Amino acid sequence: MSDMMDDMDEGGEGVVKKFMFVNRKAPHGTIYALEGLEVVLVSAAFDQDVSLVFVDDGVYELIKGVNTKGIEVKDFSKTYRALEGYDVEKLYVEKSSMDARGLTEEDLIVDVTVLDSTEMANLMAEQDVVISY
Repeated sequence: MSDMMDDMDEGGEGVVKKFMFVNRKAPHGTIYALEGLEVVLVSAAFDQDVSLVFVDDGVYELIKGVNTKGIEVKDFSKTYRALEGYDVEKLYVEKSSMDARGLTEEDLIVDVTVLDSTEMANLMAEQDVVISY
């Protein structure tokens, strides 16, 4: 983030960089998913080109109808629906990660673009910054 701030000129306009956040962990049991979501919101607040990728167990972050009452943690998955209001509209899921977990796009709380591993690698190569959680 400090590089982003360094790129700002005196007029307050900054250089837009492509930030990709890769979510690999299940949403509960660690802080990675929630903390990652907070970093995404901060990045979007600085008018950066933000995209989110969900691979491996990270696809579970987008499941509809999650009930976390039994594990006594707050379900933050609905926050993903608010991302559009922050101009974060580039959400991607790796097809093989969904397939391995028996999931389809209909199981997800938000609209996503499903990519195969080659397409995902190409998209990642286009980014200025890739941060994995």
